[in-house]
Amino acid sequence: MDTLDDLFARLREAATPAEIEALQNGIWQLWLTTGNQLLDKHLEAGMRAMAAGDYNRAIADFTVLTEELPAYAEGWNKRATAYYLRGEYRASLLDIQETLRREPRHFGALSGRANMLQILGDEAGALRVLLRLEQLCRHWPGLQAQLHDLRGRLG
Repeated sequence: MDTLDDLFARLREAATPAEIEALQNGIWQLWLTTGNQLLDKHLEAGMRAMAAGDYNRAIADFTVLTEELPAYAEGWNKRATAYYLRGEYRASLLDIQETLRREPRHFGALSGRANMLQILGDEAGALRVLLRLEQLCRHWPGLQAQLHDLRGRLG
């Protein structure tokens, strides 16, 4: 079985969308398990609640993860996503910060952070985050166009 390090090494070299997607899926599979059956149930329940638009319930389930297993990056990332979907960008950015402290290669958190920084008008900050994402996978679909657009707007 591939480790996260193996998958990320291959992601850095991946050039086709299909290859990138397959590697991302492998990484997500590893990220989406806590190693604890009860906490996995909270993760699953939170994801179901988020998919149903019940962000309060999702945040409650993901908060259990951040409190019971604070080193688990995906608990923070999922809660950040629920906050984002509820329109609470500041809370989402704080949880993304916690996600990236635990897993600096978290492409979902980096992408979300860049998106929110653009929404909040911090294009220079968004560019810095996208440059970090580029280090993970320079062929990330749409990344080069985003970088080009931001660089053009920033002069």
